[in-house]
Amino acid sequence: MRIAVLDDYQRSARDWADWSALSADVTFFHEPIPRERLPETLQDFDALVLMRERTAFPRDILARLPALKLLVTTGMGNASVDIAYLHERGVTVCGTGMATVTHPGVSGAAQTQPRGAPGTVEVAWALILAVTKRVTLEDRALRAGRWQLGLPTNLAGATLGLAGLGRLGSAMIAPARAFGMEVIAWSQNLTAERAHELAVARVSQDELLSRADILSIHLVLSDRTRGLLGAPELAKMKPTAVLINTSRGPIVDERALIAALRDGALAAAGLDVYDREPLPPDHEVLALDNVVLLPHLGYVSEPGMRLMYADVVEDIAAFLRGAPIRVI
Repeated sequence: MRIAVLDDYQRSARDWADWSALSADVTFFHEPIPRERLPETLQDFDALVLMRERTAFPRDILARLPALKLLVTTGMGNASVDIAYLHERGVTVCGTGMATVTHPGVSGAAQTQPRGAPGTVEVAWALILAVTKRVTLEDRALRAGRWQLGLPTNLAGATLGLAGLGRLGSAMIAPARAFGMEVIAWSQNLTAERAHELAVARVSQDELLSRADILSIHLVLSDRTRGLLGAPELAKMKPTAVLINTSRGPIVDERALIAALRDGALAAAGLDVYDREPLPPDHEVLALDNVVLLPHLGYVSEPGMRLMYADVVEDIAAFLRGAPIRVI
């Protein structure tokens, strides 16, 4: 079997799992493969290993991969892959599992997090603190010989609005309370029982937008959430508010967000995800000084990556034995 491991940005996937156990020909790709070159580059591979949604595989690309028998994606779903088409072709699709992580003050199902989820919450809080405490702005100014350009914002007494109160959103609650923040939440699926369980105020979407001093997005990208926050929704937020997105870029209308940040309709943003990844070097958001940017680090940590790649090797081994596991 010929296996392609894609988007190994850190050049560490080879060391994070025992690939030798597969007795297969494994090729590691460290740089993103341009869309137009995917078919010719991967046409002879029997199996593809995807790191989350770093590379999209729509039907027209998959149709030009005749040798493909197995696709393994980290996580138990991948919105960038036409999984229905793979099922039609009889290609097996497998994912990686869950990890149990303890969050003080959070009970029940919120304890079970996707591998990499603790990192996502930590990155969200890193962005919140970097934006409100002006970390990147003042760091750059200090290195340029300037001292105290502006005033940081206090979290105590501020309102954290959570768009989504699932595994990730609920893990945001304990740190917010430690900082003395009020927490409100909304999602299309949020029930009064869930909000009561976590002692969070359940509000409407309009109230979430109008009340949040910091709006943090923790929703799954789907047809319902794509473009969920466009210009009309962003206009309902306070001009002093901050938007944090560690979920998926297309949940927020990118053009509308850039316009709001440029025009002062929104004070600042912290972004870990984008419509296009890696972010092009000439992207407009790079010119904004009221945005803190990270290269989709939310799920990237050595412990999490080791667990995910170990699951990948298990998936492939099980497929080779004729008994696939973690089938999507």
